[in-house]
Amino acid sequence: MFGDPGGSPGARERSEPAPGAVLLPGWLDLDAQRRLVAACREWARPPAGLHAVRMPTGGMMSVRMVSLGLHWYPYGYREVAEDGAPVKPFPRLLGDLARRAVAEAYGAALGEVAGAASYAPDIAIVNHYAHGAKMGLHQDRDERADAPVVSLSLGDGCVFRLGNTETRTRPWTDLELRSGDLLVFGGPARFAYHGVVRTLPGTADPALGLLGRLNITVRESGLGA
Repeated sequence: MFGDPGGSPGARERSEPAPGAVLLPGWLDLDAQRRLVAACREWARPPAGLHAVRMPTGGMMSVRMVSLGLHWYPYGYREVAEDGAPVKPFPRLLGDLARRAVAEAYGAALGEVAGAASYAPDIAIVNHYAHGAKMGLHQDRDERADAPVVSLSLGDGCVFRLGNTETRTRPWTDLELRSGDLLVFGGPARFAYHGVVRTLPGTADPALGLLGRLNITVRESGLGA
């Protein structure tokens, strides 16, 4: 469903680009990436599958997405997808992965980050970035929880912009995210403006069989059952 790629990623070291934000490069090995790509293909199938999102201004987002657990729309969540079908359930696979991600990102400081020690993810959004797609700076404020957001990258790399919590303008930090990278942002960075400036076509490992970039963000909704 997502096509074929080319290229190959490199490796970097763990970093903390902002208080509460942790980048773990290459956190997912190639086998784990393949499994997630295969799972994304299944989640993307209709009903309640991959779709384009129209913003209240009338414009269409350049990324396509599929929601799991609850359906995201600008700016909230509901139980029914764009096509009227029930949203696909939140996969245990992602819940287990996200809890491990938060634990490994914060380590001994887990108890110092809001919502990290008791992290209970229940929703996810899978974004597919075709070549040329991007995402403007925004805050993840539609949840009713301040628990960390877990972000996993698959396929082509991208330039990810991590901003401040007050405005879409500077200061910000640009990060290169590659396939297999884990980015967790919580605590002071939980409501930071962030977005994707551009993708880096042709940088994915051909073994993934993926054209473009997939980004999986896992969250705790705080919206109850």
